[in-house]
Amino acid sequence: MTVFDETGESRGVVSNIDVTVVVPCYNTEKFLDQALSSIEQNDRCSLEVIVVNDGSTDGSLAIMRSHEATDDRVRVIDKPNGGYGSAVNRGFSEARGTYLAILEPDDWAEPHMYDDLIDYARTFSLTLGDDAPDIVKSPYWRIWMPTTPQERRYQCSYKGRIAVGVPQPFTLSQEPRLIQHHPSIWSALYRRAFIEGRGIRMKEVPGAGWVDNPFLFETMCQAERIVYLDRPYYCYREDLPGSSSVKRVASLSFERWGDMADVVDRLGITDKGILRSLYTIGFRYIGGSLGENAMEDPKLVEMICVMCRRMDPSIVRACGNVSPKMRAFVLDMAGQPSDRLSKASYCDALVREFFYSVRNNGLGFALSRVGIFLRRHAAEHGLVDPTSTRSASI
Repeated sequence: MTVFDETGESRGVVSNIDVTVVVPCYNTEKFLDQALSSIEQNDRCSLEVIVVNDGSTDGSLAIMRSHEATDDRVRVIDKPNGGYGSAVNRGFSEARGTYLAILEPDDWAEPHMYDDLIDYARTFSLTLGDDAPDIVKSPYWRIWMPTTPQERRYQCSYKGRIAVGVPQPFTLSQEPRLIQHHPSIWSALYRRAFIEGRGIRMKEVPGAGWVDNPFLFETMCQAERIVYLDRPYYCYREDLPGSSSVKRVASLSFERWGDMADVVDRLGITDKGILRSLYTIGFRYIGGSLGENAMEDPKLVEMICVMCRRMDPSIVRACGNVSPKMRAFVLDMAGQPSDRLSKASYCDALVREFFYSVRNNGLGFALSRVGIFLRRHAAEHGLVDPTSTRSASI
């Protein structure tokens, strides 16, 4: 197949591309060269890199063009600003790879991420045809406090927890924890025929807009064959605090939780493990907003009420990894009985989580998580009062 660039000139014959990596870029000149260089280190698989310039106003486009000029696997698409979802969708629409991947331009991948993930996919389907895995998933590195003297690298929260004793390939109902944590959509490959056949696209809104959340649910819930390689490659720079309005983040989190719940409803999913993971995300959003005085904002109170009413009360009661105080709050906001919630399962979950953190990231990290827990616990006790919130929220 002959491929042409944006000027109409031939880029040569391209066939049998294993992976298309889409890089949606808006004003990230500080990190973009590192991001693109990390992709280019893959040399065993047939690779295509589509860098979508989403209306950058800094020097990002020049960096993209320099990579395009020196590596014929790189192609730049220059478009007006439309947001993260729009940029990814444009890249997906022009991709030719058997698998699709996303790399955000302020992150990077360790060498041979895509080589290794494709090799792993081939262990399940040598031809990478219709019986190939729909999703090839891996954990990632958390780059904590990036670009500061305090920068540290930590394992993500599901490293060592997925596909333990589960035959591969598997479906989400067998490993629902995959959707419970950060929506790390970029530490995976997605079979293009699966994405296109299911009509999966990202929500298009201004900016980033947390559109990775519903995309995670669309892909994971619809995939029939998921495989997992428990080796982190992707290096994710976590946001520095104070980058956006607290109320805007809280409002957006509730909106996206609604989008995820819509996916579950539309697909008719009743699996308790999947629903429990969805609810766990909701508990996390509520807890974060309560710590920032969300109950003083009538709009946020109503959004919390809507979320709570969409949860199955029996599953809420059974979420032993969530504090009884938080479960009581959610049940009360939904107008449901909130008595007789055991603390034993919650205490057990806390102990297991502490020792997991020690094994995964060391004692110092685990102790820091205890500090976060204590602050959240104090916020719950100070703000979550089932006897005083119900009348104000119904």
